Amino acid sequence: MKIFLFVISLCVGAATMPHASQFVFKSADGGVINLEDFKGKPLLVVNTASRCGFTGQLETLQKLFDTYYSDGLTVLAVPSNDFNQELSSVEAVKEFCTINYNLTLPMTEITSVRGKNAHPFFRWVKETTGFSPKWNFNKILIGPSGEVVQTYGSLTRPTSGAITSEIEKLLQLELTDQVSG
Repeated sequence: MKIFLFVISLCVGAATMPHASQFVFKSADGGVINLEDFKGKPLLVVNTASRCGFTGQLETLQKLFDTYYSDGLTVLAVPSNDFNQELSSVEAVKEFCTINYNLTLPMTEITSVRGKNAHPFFRWVKETTGFSPKWNFNKILIGPSGEVVQTYGSLTRPTSGAITSEIEKLLQLELTDQVSG
């Protein structure tokens, strides 16, 4: 009987465990970005900043989005000022990203990604994986089932083989060099 109750408690716990699709962000365009909309598809979440030395990665994030979007990948930019390198308003961030990088991928409002004020998604990632962004342009790859597949630091370029090979596996694509750089 004890084993039966233990198994039932594990099943109930697993069923109620949060997954990425349960989170919602405020959109930079107004409204919300509900991660439920990406369920069944991979999602790359990246904390960004307009005044960071890694800001050039916005170009390769857009390239990654353009390359794999039709196959099901979404890239979500999450501007954050946690490292004091973001512009003062979401309007300024959107303008900067549009003018300098022709960014069309979805973007949230300026959002905290670490510490006690972190968005619930980032708190969940830390609780489930131990990963918390240590700087701007950290990347979190979410699988189709809403699980964290892999995390990457700032130095890993969005179009690196480490990221694209995981995306292609999740998309069940033939591993090809669709993106270089």
